[in-house]
Amino acid sequence: MFEKLETLIKPQMKSDLPDIRPGDTVRVYQKVKEKDKERIQIFEGQVLARKHGREPGATITVRKLVDGVGMERIFPLHSPTIEKIEIVRKGKARRSKLYYLREATGERAKIKERK
Repeated sequence: MFEKLETLIKPQMKSDLPDIRPGDTVRVYQKVKEKDKERIQIFEGQVLARKHGREPGATITVRKLVDGVGMERIFPLHSPTIEKIEIVRKGKARRSKLYYLREATGERAKIKERK
């Protein structure tokens, strides 16, 4: 049974994804459909979490500040609406889920750069 499922899912999975880790600043290019037109919308922010590893349902949670208000979006990595994901800056995080950044301000909200 799982073999049949795997043959359906494998071709839809993306192989060109970069190594995204929590703490990285990424730029996600997403296709947005408005009526009959299609355009690409860019969402740039810090990765708070990556869930479900390498499986088809893998997601990343990206957070950015817009006029002082935090905005988070969850992106399915293998979704056909995701055009590409670009790593802008690699961050050094000591934990896998950076949910504490939601309340952190100033120096506490900074993440050092990974070399």
